[in-house]
This record gives sequence, C-alpha cells and structure tokens, in this order.
Amino acid sequence: MAAQINPSILSADFARLADEAMAVEGADWLHVDVMDNHFVPNLTLGVPVVESLARATDTPLDCHLMIEDPDRWAPQYVEAGASSVTFHVEAAAAPVRLAREIRAKGARASMALKPATPIEPYEDLLPELDMLLIMTVEPGFGGQAFLDIMLPKIRRTRELIGKHGLQLWLQVDGGVSASTIERCAEAGADVFVAGSAVYGADDPAEAVRALRSRAEAATAGASWACDH
Repeated sequence: MAAQINPSILSADFARLADEAMAVEGADWLHVDVMDNHFVPNLTLGVPVVESLARATDTPLDCHLMIEDPDRWAPQYVEAGASSVTFHVEAAAAPVRLAREIRAKGARASMALKPATPIEPYEDLLPELDMLLIMTVEPGFGGQAFLDIMLPKIRRTRELIGKHGLQLWLQVDGGVSASTIERCAEAGADVFVAGSAVYGADDPAEAVRALRSRAEAATAGASWACDH
C-alpha cells in the first residue's frame, strides 16, 4: 500500500499560498485546515481561500473542517473545489447523512476524531466513509508535539477497518515528522498530514519524498499491511 503525504498549508506562508502550493507539487494532497475560533481556539481561512487555492494548484485539496455546524458548511467546501472534506464527529449532528451528502457532491467523505474520542462507538459508520482521521494532537494549532498515546488507537482503528474488509484510508494529523511517521505507519496509518516537517524544510518537495519513503518502508514491514 502506498503512503500518501498531505502537506498542511497551516504551516505555509499565507501571503504566498499559490507559490507554497506549487512548492509541494509532488505531494498526494494539499491539506487545508479550516478553523472557526469556536470548535477550536484558532481562526484560519474559509471558502473563498479554498476556491482560490483550487484554481492555483492541480494538487487535490483535502479540507479538514475544525468548525461548528459542519452539516451546514461542509457541502460548500466541495462546491469550492475540495476533493476530500473531513468533518469532526464531535461537531456533526448527523454524520451519516453528512458523509453521504459530501459523497453525492463528488468528494471523498472523511470523519475526524479528537484524541479523547474513541473509535469504537463509530464502528458502524465506517462503511459510509472514504477516510478516517485520527488527530495525534489536540486540534487548533500547528507545531504541536506528537501524542504517542494515540498509537494504540491507530492500531485499533486499523483492526476495525480490516474486520469489515473496507478500503478506508486512515489519516493521522499532528506532530507528523521524520521522527514519528514510521511509528504511525507501523500502527496502521497510510495518509499523513505534515505541516512544519514539510514547510519548515529548506526543500519542501524533498521533505515530502523523504517522509513518503520512511512511511512506505515502515508499512512494508507492518503486520497489518502483510495481512491486508
């Protein structure tokens, strides 16, 4: 299974977003963090910026909505050009209906869980999703340290995906770097959001390649990948 690297523009220069998007053209996706200063204590960007980014890059946009009322707003991000839209289950009123609406509009539907939110109550929802995001830091700010205590949760989630025979991507976001990505891949993640590890590097494109190489090497030796 190929590892996917999603650079997070939260760590990019907001005054040069088009250039920053081009700097990681070898990436699989461009991760766009949307925060409303209500669901999380930070405010970033919204639909107009996503529309502009979609016009400025051929890299598909992976929008992570850390906002209240995603049931109302998530479909607008698909219309703005996002190819994947992630909503937080803690904020969604009707997650199944929302996932189906996102899919019906032509995007991949993804559901995110905060560190303290267990995966087990949402096992029955997994077939409705294209991707599940496990936060490996508390959502709201970039540059946080990776939470190792999330590794067992990643493993349990991968086991549930295998139990149901799903082609479901498992994404991790928060503190992903050259020193942590291999542990995430070994535990079962196959999509990796990296912010400062990419945009803080002298050569962001090379940083993407190096992270992918580390993740794929770890995946090759992981028991979950061998069983898949």
